[in-house]
Amino acid sequence: MAAPMEVAVCTDSAAQLWSCVVWELHSGANLLTYRGGQAGPRGLALLNGEYLLAAQLGKNYISAWELQRKDQLQQKIMCPGPVTCLTTSPNGLYVLAGIAESIYLWEVSTGNLLVILSRHYQDVSCLQFTGDSSHFLSGGKDCLVLAWSLCSVLQVDPSRTPAPRHVWSRHTLPITDLHCGFGGPLARVATSSLDQTVKLWEVSSGELLLSVLFDVGIMAVTMDLAEHHLFCGGSDGSIFQVDLCTWPGQREKSFQPEQDNGKVFRGHRNQVTCLSVSTDGSVLLSGSHDETVRLWDIQSKQCIRTVTLKGPVTNASIMLAPVSMLSSDFRPGLPLPHFNKHLLGAEHGDEPHRGGFTLRLGLHQQGSEPSHLERAEQLHAVMSSTMEKSVLGGQDQLRIRVAELEDEVHNLRKVNRDLFDFSTRIITRPAK
Repeated sequence: MAAPMEVAVCTDSAAQLWSCVVWELHSGANLLTYRGGQAGPRGLALLNGEYLLAAQLGKNYISAWELQRKDQLQQKIMCPGPVTCLTTSPNGLYVLAGIAESIYLWEVSTGNLLVILSRHYQDVSCLQFTGDSSHFLSGGKDCLVLAWSLCSVLQVDPSRTPAPRHVWSRHTLPITDLHCGFGGPLARVATSSLDQTVKLWEVSSGELLLSVLFDVGIMAVTMDLAEHHLFCGGSDGSIFQVDLCTWPGQREKSFQPEQDNGKVFRGHRNQVTCLSVSTDGSVLLSGSHDETVRLWDIQSKQCIRTVTLKGPVTNASIMLAPVSMLSSDFRPGLPLPHFNKHLLGAEHGDEPHRGGFTLRLGLHQQGSEPSHLERAEQLHAVMSSTMEKSVLGGQDQLRIRVAELEDEVHNLRKVNRDLFDFSTRIITRPAK
């Protein structure tokens, strides 16, 4: 079986010849180009391996293309205002967009706008899901990074305002980029800011693991797959490599270019706007306002390819090419639905969707006892503390606690089955 092909997907703010270009990473051969608009920074996303989405620069809509029907713009997803950033969940079920200081969450299967989150005080600048789609992170010009649990956001009771799981407020200037590593709710998140720092956080505990101070503002950040290295793009065009596995245990460090000269990539003439690392961790892709995309050999720090675009680079990322990108006769399994602009679409002018209904169970019990989501989060907290104790010892207490947790999981599964059976009986009950 042939190895999966890695491709580079790039956009610039000029979009004179095309909106987006896809080229093979190692040969540099152009594979696909997409036409129709200008993609804004942090505004490019792949949806379910079938569609390419691009938030249009300064405009209130998102462009959507089928991966193989590149010359035909399939749909414009209209939004209440200009989209500042965009991402999709890895499982293909949700689309997230930053519009001014709010976060909009759509369900892909129905096009319904599920929730609007307004916890930032200024424009949202970057969004990203964890690898398992259980959490997502948002960074804004208000210097805040928020970590959200998707289950908590998708709660049944509309009267409750969703709250982020963590609020990270250690940055002092606007957030420019964030990168989420692997591990789902146990992942580590790197954030960059104009305050000349890059910080590393832990999603599960919310703790700050590391803070690195540079001489310039940091505009982009990423990590390799193994999370051995942190790559930080500066406002002066330099790219700094921070080795995460060779440092002593201090949480704060200053990066000294004179002492760490072998850890700097030099070549860009203007600020670095985006960074991405190949799957094997051997090459680094960078985009800059100097209108070039560069491919670097990480070990030697040498530039091995330069691609010149027509304007400042707004997006540049490495991804494994999905089957639909390489097969000319591939078509999406389902068409994109109409995306609503309002939470209550029929009441605010969006066309109503007939034939559906919403089933809500247990509303009479809400507020009288913890919800299953809250109990699940409490269970996760207990399991995390148990894992920490297992490192320090106490095997007898650990076995007892594990048995208690297994009983709790068994009870939760039973409640879930009972809810499913109850809802099935209601749905299948013949009309009187």
